Amino acid sequence: MTVKRRNRTAVSESSAASDVAFLLIIYFLVIAGFNINQGFLMNLPAKDSTRLILRDELMRFEMDSSGVIFYNDEKMELPQAEREIGMGIAAHPNLAVVLSIDGKAPWQQVVYFVELAQKLKVDSFSFNLKQGMRQEQ
Repeated sequence: MTVKRRNRTAVSESSAASDVAFLLIIYFLVIAGFNINQGFLMNLPAKDSTRLILRDELMRFEMDSSGVIFYNDEKMELPQAEREIGMGIAAHPNLAVVLSIDGKAPWQQVVYFVELAQKLKVDSFSFNLKQGMRQEQ
C-alpha cells in the first residue's frame, strides 16, 4: 500500500504573508496615533437649508484692514468682544455671530476671533470677506 504524501511548502514561504500582515497591522496602529486633528470643528449648514435667525440672536462684528474689531460702530478689543459674546450667549443660547472681514485684515486677528467663538461655544458662527470697509478713525 502506498501512502500519499502532500507537498509541503517551505516554512519561509508560508510565514511571509503572515509577517507582512502583522507588520501592516502595526504600521496602521502607529500611524493612527499620529492622526491628531489640530484644527477646530465647525458645523456647516447643508447647502439647501435655511435657518431663521431672530435679530436678538444675531451679533454682527466687523474687522477693518488693521485688524481692529467693531461692534455696533464701537471699536473694541478681543477681551471686550469675548464679554459681549458671553453675555449674548447667556441671554440667547442659540446666538449667531457674524464677522465681516476686510480683505487686507491680518489673518492672525481673524484666527484669534475664530478661536474666541470656538472657546465660547457659539452655536452658529459665520464670517465673510468684504472689500472697502471703514478706515480706522
